[in-house]
Amino acid sequence: MKEFLVELTTTVPEGTDPSEVDGRRAAEAVRAKELATSGHLVRLWRPVGELRSVGVWRAADETELHEKVLGTLPLRPWMTLLVIPLQAHPNDPGTTGNTT
Repeated sequence: MKEFLVELTTTVPEGTDPSEVDGRRAAEAVRAKELATSGHLVRLWRPVGELRSVGVWRAADETELHEKVLGTLPLRPWMTLLVIPLQAHPNDPGTTGNTT
């Protein structure tokens, strides 16, 4: 599987019923847990003081990432994404020189 750095920014449309927002956020937490269990969501952070998330995600390719992973998030219709494909760096202290 390939790794991707993904920045997710969610903007709730003005006038959206708060109960819909709450429902989608609850469903988002459940789906994130499922994606973590399946190995697609590796790590997720929220920068201090910001309303966006940054995470490391895994998928076979960018098409799978968009269609079968990120596209299944309940908040996806309200999200803008920045996706950066990653590759191992030869000086990464977390690897043993694997560059795939």
